[in-house]
Amino acid sequence: MGAYCNENLSLPTACNLSPSHDLRLSKHVHDNVHGNIYLDPLSLKFIDTEQFQRLRELKQLGMTHMVYPGAVHSRFEHSLGVYWLAGEAIHKLKTYQGLELGIDRFDVQTVKIAGLLHDVGHGPFSHLFEREFLPQVLNGFKWAHEQMSAKLIDHIVDVHHIDVEAEMIKRVKELILASSEFALPKVSAYFYDPFFRHILITGNIFSLVLGKCMDVVVSCLYYYYCYYFVLMLKSAKEKQFLYDIVANGRNGIDVDKFDYIYRDSRACGLGCSFDFQRLMETMRVLGDEICYRAKDYLSIHKLFATRADLYRTVYTHSKVKAVEIMVVDALLKANSYLEISSSIQDPSEYWKLDDTIIKTIETAPDEELRESRDLIRRIRRRNLYQFCNEFAVPKDKLEHFKNVTAQDIACSQKNGGVLLKEEDIAVSNVRIDLTRGRQNPLESINFFKDYESEEKFPIPDGRISHLLPTSYQDMIVRVYSKKPELIAAVSEAFENFQLKTYGVKAQVHATPEKKKRRL
Repeated sequence: MGAYCNENLSLPTACNLSPSHDLRLSKHVHDNVHGNIYLDPLSLKFIDTEQFQRLRELKQLGMTHMVYPGAVHSRFEHSLGVYWLAGEAIHKLKTYQGLELGIDRFDVQTVKIAGLLHDVGHGPFSHLFEREFLPQVLNGFKWAHEQMSAKLIDHIVDVHHIDVEAEMIKRVKELILASSEFALPKVSAYFYDPFFRHILITGNIFSLVLGKCMDVVVSCLYYYYCYYFVLMLKSAKEKQFLYDIVANGRNGIDVDKFDYIYRDSRACGLGCSFDFQRLMETMRVLGDEICYRAKDYLSIHKLFATRADLYRTVYTHSKVKAVEIMVVDALLKANSYLEISSSIQDPSEYWKLDDTIIKTIETAPDEELRESRDLIRRIRRRNLYQFCNEFAVPKDKLEHFKNVTAQDIACSQKNGGVLLKEEDIAVSNVRIDLTRGRQNPLESINFFKDYESEEKFPIPDGRISHLLPTSYQDMIVRVYSKKPELIAAVSEAFENFQLKTYGVKAQVHATPEKKKRRL
């Protein structure tokens, strides 16, 4: 094990650049979260492109600023923040374990570029475009912004003739995709390697043509491939800890979360007691995996708990969701005319899509956009879809829960009175967890006792503070009336649905009478 510095030692803020690099000659920007961020020459080549500058027109929190006015920061700021933290993280590992881990300049540059470009393919309005709009127009086809980030990186390199190693770009894309369902295979792909296919095809042809006398040749080819595969397998397994830094698919602790949790809390005027610097200073690689000190497990839990609090109070605020549902409806009604979803496979067109699509709809005189335009104007005038009520799905029903739909509510109304239609109702199924669904996230993280120990271990439920929660997921069902005059009818149908489904009214209280009388 490589020698460690004193655990209280803090690295200088400018450790992202090599000691020989004169900071006075570096371009830097002042970030309101991390202070001065120094930009290396290769990063600047990506930043100074229209594709990356597009991130200035993407609000990090989408429509959240309609409730939290300060939440107007952009994906551009966040990407610079992740770039900086990724560099800080890899430099700390290099300082403490560089010789042992074989971290070189290629690794440092690759991790930093991955942090910079991890969100370059992000869609408009935070995750609304990807999770709410596209699923309703793609008929089951899966799309993820991480995939588009990978495509846009290739597009930027080609269009702007950026001089960068092909192997670095390949690794950057792997690092970005590491936590998504589209993660590039790092080992199994070698079974489909062109060289392997060539060996098998050649061997089979010789066997068919020359018969058994070629068995020796085929065997030699086979053993040669095995040797080749072992070498490639070894390469594939090297430095897997690098994939834990930007988009950690292993346990969810990464610099992307460090930045957006702190940045979003600050922008919304909320406190943030989570100290990511402590984790970055004391983390350590064991068995090709970034591990953390056992005594820091409460700090790690605070990371996940703070994220869950942001989801509950900010990202899925009932008014924020009302605005988002209206934006989705506006986009759906405008899609056939503006062909909003037509560019999601073409990076040369996709980069032109950003949050300004709302202004395009709002100011266009076209009759085909009238319904969409009316919805945007309702948002501007605060004539929102009206929140009726909500309930939390009982814990014993979570495992088999199916999303509630507008049709479920419409079909639960009693005979007589106003006849509700499916299009009068909006339902939001809000899932809040600690990144691992119903599982304790600490169980997917490996810890170590101290810097003299070589052992890594998880911390099971029974060995953590009994003050921590024993349930790790909430599912909240919210119902909205799209017309103010239907609030009472929708609220009653929602209550009937709860009685029919659970035998009780799961909501905490009835919809206020004042809201029901609103016209």
